[in-house]
Amino acid sequence: MNPKNALIIGASRGLGLGLAKQLLADGWNVTATVRDVHKADALKALGPVRIEALDMDDQAAVSALAQRLEGQVFDLLFVNAGVKGPEDQRPGNASLAEIGQLFMTNAIAPVALAQRFVGQIRRGNGVIAFMSSGLGSVTTPDAPELAFYKASKAAMNSMVSTFLSEIEAPTFTVLSMHPGWVKTDMGGEGADIDVATSVRGLIDQVNAYAGRGGHHFINYKGETIPW
Repeated sequence: MNPKNALIIGASRGLGLGLAKQLLADGWNVTATVRDVHKADALKALGPVRIEALDMDDQAAVSALAQRLEGQVFDLLFVNAGVKGPEDQRPGNASLAEIGQLFMTNAIAPVALAQRFVGQIRRGNGVIAFMSSGLGSVTTPDAPELAFYKASKAAMNSMVSTFLSEIEAPTFTVLSMHPGWVKTDMGGEGADIDVATSVRGLIDQVNAYAGRGGHHFINYKGETIPW
């Protein structure tokens, strides 16, 4: 069997770096993007990863990446890039620039990127995965200290659903994925699980859902999260 091909968006550290490491160990071919190729030493150290520079918010850069990768077929596109947002997430204290940047990076840019690569996802068993969060569930009114982040992930889930609805007879599966509370720069050292545990689960779910079709909101254990 030929190795599967993965494109990971945002892989310089944390979960993106962990995904690249585990997929390589599983025998995949990995292409991974970073904002600054000069700050990708950890990714380079993993071995045979094709590293591409990308600021996901820059649509010209996304177009340039699509041109460089033209003709390649991916079994997995995993859009991992995202930001936490401002430290103070009380609505009255937010600036237009802060909110605009947060929603662009977490909700709009991931879907815009997926739209550019939709024609390069393997028919039948291909998967487009978006790194969402359990906080993106609007049925769980928690985490007021992360109100903007929570709203941006709910918006991303909504944008992804709309993206899929606009494709006539899609031939791939779409996942909005909650990685768990992970020990990363964003999650902190007090989090429940380490990166290796999270990414092993995420990749297992990608493999399990390949070929199912539709849009699914799940965690790294495969448990369904209410929208």
